[in-house]
Amino acid sequence: MELSFAEIFGAIRSRRERARMIADKIRLAKGYPWAGVYDVAEKEIRLISCAGRSEPAIPSFPKDKGLNGRAVMNRQTVVVNDIDKDEDYLLTFRNTKSEIVVPVFSSDGKEVVGTIDVEGEKVNAFNEDDIRFLEDCARKISGLWNKEP
Repeated sequence: MELSFAEIFGAIRSRRERARMIADKIRLAKGYPWAGVYDVAEKEIRLISCAGRSEPAIPSFPKDKGLNGRAVMNRQTVVVNDIDKDEDYLLTFRNTKSEIVVPVFSSDGKEVVGTIDVEGEKVNAFNEDDIRFLEDCARKISGLWNKEP
């Protein structure tokens, strides 16, 4: 039986394990090859956990770099359906051809606290349905950034 996001938050104690289960749930829902969940700190973006392939070659980077940085700085979803044509792409996996990064906002909506990063192995891997799905996931997982008691 597959757990909902709410059940993941209720059943799993480790934040990293919750993030891994969230990434895996997102990845499996649409057959994505890789999905990651990142923290956004004051100066850097840092991987919490991922599912699919191995951990990325670059698990943390400056807050204003890469497609994650663009999503954070612009406070909006970034879709790049051909990474070879985008100078902000940071090489993560050699077989990535497309990437989508969705910001996760704090509960009050004032700051970007995290991102969902999904990579595709073909050009034009993402469409409006993926954007809607991942933005909905971002709203549902914002509890991952709630302060722990």
